[in-house]
Parts: sequence; C-alpha cells; structure tokens
Amino acid sequence: MLRQPATYMLASSRNGTLYIGVTSDLIARIWKHRDHLVDGFTKKYEVMNLIWYEFHATMEEAIQREKRIKKWNRAWKLQLIDAINPSWRDLWPDITDQLTGSNVLGSHLRGDDELRKNTSNAGTSAAHHSTPLRTHHSTASHAYQ
Repeated sequence: MLRQPATYMLASSRNGTLYIGVTSDLIARIWKHRDHLVDGFTKKYEVMNLIWYEFHATMEEAIQREKRIKKWNRAWKLQLIDAINPSWRDLWPDITDQLTGSNVLGSHLRGDDELRKNTSNAGTSAAHHSTPLRTHHSTASHAYQ
C-alpha cells in the first residue's frame, strides 16, 4: 500500500474503549496495534479493532483532523462511526484483503476523488470506508468539525 496520511479510530468492542490516531502508513500502524507492538493505551486496554479511517492529502491535514476529533464528545465520535460502520465491524480485513487480491488499490483505499472535491470546503479531504470498493458518504462527520 502506498504511504498516505490517515486518521483512524480503534475500539476494544462495540461501544467500548476508543483510540484515535494518525499515521502515514495505515496498514503498518494497525498491524503494530493488533500485534501489541505499540506499548501504551491500546495494548493496555486491548483496543485493536479498526472501526473507522479516512485518508488525507497531507500529514498536516491528518494531524488536524485527529486533534479535532479528540476534542469531540463521545456522542459525536459514535455518530461518526455509526454513519459509515453501524455494525462496528473490524475493517482490518478490508484493507488487507484488497492488497493481497490485487496490485491496484480500490477507491476505498486511495480515497474517493469526487468526495474529496466535495468535502474540501468542509475541512475533510478523504472518503470514509467500511466495505471494499464502496465509498460511504456521510454528512455526520462534517457537522462536528
């Protein structure tokens, strides 16, 4: 997978403990969380299910988004997750299966260019993801920025 800045959320279980992070390499970072190679909060509280993520054009945008979401109250974070992943399904298989099946990234991995264009004024620059090759459009994330 090409390195691309991303903001992501992990959960211990449905409506469980949340962790919000930022990375330039989503697969490598989530793998480290899942294999408990990252000491700290996620290891201590078993927070390893990827439940939400979005890609950004720059690392600065990803960091801004992470900081913004961390300031939200829990209800807003839950709305963001529920808008694109209502079952709180672990998205790890989606991002790893896509890579093993093809060298071409689907729109759910590279971001949706049209959505990026439409949301650039709202402060986000990437698509939300929950199923392979399908982009989920959500206005919930824009309301709480």
